[in-house]
This record gives sequence, structure tokens and C-alpha cells, in this order.
Amino acid sequence: MMKVSPEILSLVPYQPGKPISETKRELGLTEVIKLASNECPFGPSPKVMRAIEEALQELHRYPDGAAFEMKQAAAKYYGVSEKTVSFGNGSNELIDFLIRIYCDTNDQILTSKGAFIAYKISAQVARVQTIETPLKKNYGFDIPAMVQALKTNPKVRLVFLPNPNNPTGAHVTQNEFSQLVDAVNERGDVLLVLDEAYLEFVRAKDYPDGQKAFAENKNICLLRTMSKVFGLAGLRVGFLIAHPEVTDLIHRVRNPFNVNSIAQAAAVAVMNDREFINKVKETTWEGLDYYTDELKKMGLDFVPSQGNFVFFDTGRDAGEVFNACLKKGIIMRPLKNYGFTTQLRLSVGLMEENRAAIKALHEVLA
Repeated sequence: MMKVSPEILSLVPYQPGKPISETKRELGLTEVIKLASNECPFGPSPKVMRAIEEALQELHRYPDGAAFEMKQAAAKYYGVSEKTVSFGNGSNELIDFLIRIYCDTNDQILTSKGAFIAYKISAQVARVQTIETPLKKNYGFDIPAMVQALKTNPKVRLVFLPNPNNPTGAHVTQNEFSQLVDAVNERGDVLLVLDEAYLEFVRAKDYPDGQKAFAENKNICLLRTMSKVFGLAGLRVGFLIAHPEVTDLIHRVRNPFNVNSIAQAAAVAVMNDREFINKVKETTWEGLDYYTDELKKMGLDFVPSQGNFVFFDTGRDAGEVFNACLKKGIIMRPLKNYGFTTQLRLSVGLMEENRAAIKALHEVLA
């Protein structure tokens, strides 16, 4: 029998949100609303659809391996040099690249409990240990604990900081972020990966300026995704903004044509559609405020969210609440794989979807 490493045998796969089609089949439902995966509720931008139609004519050709137009569009959108932009098949692939590049099997990555679980999964696949600091009582990251972990764990090579965090929606403040940056700079042999997948939804006034920190520090890089406000979750496009010595290494390890031609065309189109992006943001904030008001009325504890979702405590077994809502055609996100047994995550949808979700929650918890 072939030998398999214990890291792979003990690996728990990432659990995506339950698909609509599967829910309909299992429960015999005709109408299902999915609010589990923080997706854009509008569907793709009309400009994206036109770009895809044009790109379909060239499906017999390989995509541009250097993604020239997509890199230019990303550099313009984010206001950075093209030399600092690299790309992946979703930001998860870029997380894999960074761990493969900077970590040996006896090295470590540092993040927090309750942080986006993809970091830990990618590290385990690479036989790299994950150091996790505890969450604070308000579900925020304990930055002093992360600073201390950097000092006491010399094998840490990468720090992954999702800001805002998924699945809690909590954010690290400017003051907290500065403490972590100082600790990373003091070490000198660590790369801080600031994952800003939900950046466009942030309204907090004390949110740190990641791009300013990147411009001022050689050991900071920024992760971005096209899966949220841009509405391209099904096409898998992510970007890493990093200094040229980092992007050079990324381009050495990535497979040729890792972002397909349809995805490249769609990414270019949506980054040039500010009207669509602003519409998604405004509708998301309206829905998020609605959730906040309703959860307060229901007396449920929740985290003030800087994402396009809300993390709340049901006060009972979240699996039971999830299943009861599922039978009513509402898919939320249970978080047992994060260690949260009474909490659920609810994505913002269209307003009629949001109302249906709150109605189902009212009925179930009653």
C-alpha cells in the first residue's frame, strides 16, 4: 500500500456553502435562497456578460499566459505599479504559492483562531505547522498575542491577517495593525499577508490603509479577490499586490495559463465598471443595516460586520437552526469547522432575500 503522510490523512477538506441544486433535490423544494457563501447577489455585470460573449470566440486558443490586459486593469484599479501585481486561480491559489515559496516543512505560519480557514488547510497540505492565537471575547483578533507569538516562534515565516475577517466580519484597527507591522519589521524575516477580500465593503473609520502600509514596508503584501463585490466567484480570479521580488517568485511557481481566458476578459470588464461596483456596495450596506436592526430586535448577539455578511449567535445548536432554515428554503452557513457551535453566518442578498431569511429565522427561533 502506498504511504501517505499523516498531514494529508488527517486533513479536513474545506466545506463550501451548500449548493442550491443539492438543497432542492434533497428537500424537494422549488424555491431556495442561498445566503451562505458571501457571493454577489446581482449576478455578473452586463459588461462582464458582453466581454464573455466576445471571449467565447477564442476558446480554441490558450489564454494569455502573462495576463497582460488583466494585470494592467488591476494595476489601474488598485493604483499600483504593474510590476507589483500577480494573479491566481482565486486568492486561494496565491495562498498556496506563498506557503510553497517561503516555508519549508519545519517552518510555521501565524494566524488567529476563527480566521479564514484556507490558510491552515494550505499549510497542512504543505506539511507546515499553523500557529493560532486566541480570539478576544468580541471575536476580534488578539494582536498583542500575535506580536508575542512572533517573538517566541522563530520558525514563523508568514503571517496571514484577513481584514475584515471571514467568517466573523470583525476588523483590525489602524492602531492594532501598526503594532503588528512593527513586530514584523522587528523580525525582518517574516512576510505579512494582508488578506482584504472584503475591502470594498468596509465602512469603519479606524480601518487601516493597507496600500499605504504596503508602499512603506517591503515585507507586506495584499491579497484581493474578484469573488465578492465584483461578482466573479464562479470564474476564480485573485490578485496579489506585492513587491517585485515577491511577484517574481510567484510567476516562477505558478502553472502556465492558471487564469483562463474567460476569467481574464471578465475581470478586465468588471474593473472598468465602477457603476456596477458602487451599486453592489450600496445595496450590501442597506441589507447589512437591515440585518443589524432585525438581529437587535430578536435579541441575538452579533458582530458589527465590515463584510457583506453578518456573524451572529443563535443561542442554541447552530446545526439545528441551520437545518430548520434549510427546510424553509434558506441556506445559511454553519461554522462548526471553525469551532463555532452556536453561531451562523448570513450573507447579504437582494432585499427580498434578506427579508425571507429574517422571516425564516424568526419562525425557527420562535
